[in-house]
Amino acid sequence: QVQLVESGGGLVQPGGSLRLSCAASGIIFSISAMGWYRQAPGKQRVLVAAITSGFKTNYPDFVKGRFTISRDNAKKTVYLQMNSLNPEDTAMYYCNLRLNGVDYWGQGTQVTVSS
Repeated sequence: QVQLVESGGGLVQPGGSLRLSCAASGIIFSISAMGWYRQAPGKQRVLVAAITSGFKTNYPDFVKGRFTISRDNAKKTVYLQMNSLNPEDTAMYYCNLRLNGVDYWGQGTQVTVSS
């Protein structure tokens, strides 16, 4: 049974930073591809960062240079460091694990950027 638990969301002012964490259990984490997605009200869920089992990263243009994804295989945890946040980053952020073509999701953590 795979379980993903996100944490680290909250309220932050524009220009501020947050670090999200996602702890995995019930799976061989080190061979899994991991990602972070976000979904704002009325919008589609979109990828914000991904990292392979070989530590190769991928980012869409709207977060590139601001967000950094990393993983700690010993802790079975993936992180998302978010800098220079703006109100358009406000969304529910979800952790994703992909293994052998199967996707697993966490429950989400809310990020709100507002003054």
